Amino acid sequence: MVQQIKTIKTILEEIENDRELSESDAVTLLSQTDESIINEIRQTADKLRQKQVGNTVTYIINRNINFTNICEQHCNFCAFRRDAGDEGAFWLNIEQIIEKATDAVKRGATEICMQGGLNPQAKLQGSSLQYYQQLVISLKQAFPNLHLHAFSPQEIQFIAREDNLSYAEVIIALKNAGLGSMPGTAAEVLDDKVRRIICPEKINSQTWLDIISLAHSLGLYTTSTLLSGHIETTEQQIQHLTHLRNLQKTAIDKNYSARITEFIILPFVGKDAPLALRNRVKRDQPSLKDTLLLTAVSRLFLGKWIPNHQPSWVKLGLNGATEALRWGCNDIGGTLMEEHITTMAGAMGGTCMEVETLQQAIASLNRTYQQRSTLYENLSSQF
Repeated sequence: MVQQIKTIKTILEEIENDRELSESDAVTLLSQTDESIINEIRQTADKLRQKQVGNTVTYIINRNINFTNICEQHCNFCAFRRDAGDEGAFWLNIEQIIEKATDAVKRGATEICMQGGLNPQAKLQGSSLQYYQQLVISLKQAFPNLHLHAFSPQEIQFIAREDNLSYAEVIIALKNAGLGSMPGTAAEVLDDKVRRIICPEKINSQTWLDIISLAHSLGLYTTSTLLSGHIETTEQQIQHLTHLRNLQKTAIDKNYSARITEFIILPFVGKDAPLALRNRVKRDQPSLKDTLLLTAVSRLFLGKWIPNHQPSWVKLGLNGATEALRWGCNDIGGTLMEEHITTMAGAMGGTCMEVETLQQAIASLNRTYQQRSTLYENLSSQF
């Protein structure tokens, strides 16, 4: 144990001296169980967060709109999807989406985050792309200043497949219609052995990476995520982070006009997820302890390249998300106003957060708070 503590101390000292964390060292940190060592990792991540982005915690006023849960795929972690005609299946029309956006703007929203199931019937004049374009155009016509953060790489691939288009054609068309940025969801774990079990119908890891990098090269910013705490190993978690780090390095090295804005850990919620995976994981709610250690190691591994880290208050609850701000996170996320994908899996964090509630959570740590845009521009003075 003495030798291991010395090894951990050396790793953490090297990080504090700006050495890039290796995959093997990251796995070592993520494998720790001794509480005193874990606390040292937490403290190092917290120091690095302060050094890289300061003490101010950011948040965004946004609304999440899941426009349909009708989906052709059957991911083993998803309790959200339905077949057309199933009880609980829904597909919002443009008027309903505009109504939700109107309410969001009245409440101060600067962003609409929009994602949905892969609905083969979602077409306009026989074209999937035209349907998605119309969603964007309608929202931008109604609210020109609203940032539209929408359509994961899986949705880009779906549109391209349905219309026999290239990924670039789809991304360019949506960007020209007014799309502001893309969520880096559908990444789950970027390991095809894991993907074949939890989401066998989804795009493979390389396709996800290719579409994100292409978006960056075409001037469209993205986020990045990791679905954690199910069947993946620590080695697979770190390999996932390596893929994200390399994506960002590529965007910087090639001087792309866009890149990854933030990293978000999405811990698996199993309460109402499909039975096979739920039985395999044997846990209804995320492990806060495991998520916090992964949060700290993610800061140590990605922070130089992806400096903004955000917990999921929907999955962890606000108390858990607030605690994550002590483990390397510098952003507490958005108000959301509604959320269906995680909630339908049995998450207990809620679906809406008032601005004042987020501010109070941040202030409870004696940290300042600041409203931000989707691309992390400051939208208010510090408090």
